[in-house]
Amino acid sequence: MRLSHRLTRQGLMAFAASAALAAIPATVRAQDVFDAKAAAHVRDKYVSDLDTLHARFMALAEAIPANRYSWRPTKEVRSVSEVFMHIASEWYFYEPRSVGGNPPADFGVPKDAMAKLEKTVTAKADVIAELNKAWTYGRAQVTGADPAKLTGPIKPFGMTIDEVAIAFPGDLHEHLGQLIAYARSVGVKPPWSK
Repeated sequence: MRLSHRLTRQGLMAFAASAALAAIPATVRAQDVFDAKAAAHVRDKYVSDLDTLHARFMALAEAIPANRYSWRPTKEVRSVSEVFMHIASEWYFYEPRSVGGNPPADFGVPKDAMAKLEKTVTAKADVIAELNKAWTYGRAQVTGADPAKLTGPIKPFGMTIDEVAIAFPGDLHEHLGQLIAYARSVGVKPPWSK
């Protein structure tokens, strides 16, 4: 009888602890919801970070000589032009999707379109033109996102606007670091460096 009583009490305590733990995510999720004003503020800070990244990418694109756009540190990694086109493809696809928008209607299947950009747009002038086109599109999608639709998890990724504002620029900052290393490897000092 004592063993049975102890097991029942342990079972009830385990059930109570499980129920309490299960309730925590719902509470935390409720705190992750923004009102439209807060969502607009975070979106605007997100755009500000993207603007800074864009300016630096374009400065590097202009500074790296055309004859170095095919350079890559090893054969297994992207060339200078491929990294820039990878960034362009993210501006076409991931930036709009990050706020519930869509890539351009003619973008195609993302995996194919992204790979095609990297392999077919390689000349400096073409790369810069594509970066400008992609940036204009992606930025317009983000700035045009209705803050009222950014108050909770955003489809298709299910991230909140604060998570988006950290995750997506984080990837772009990684590519900026990559391009800074590439630039220095081909003898180009980033224009903003002193």
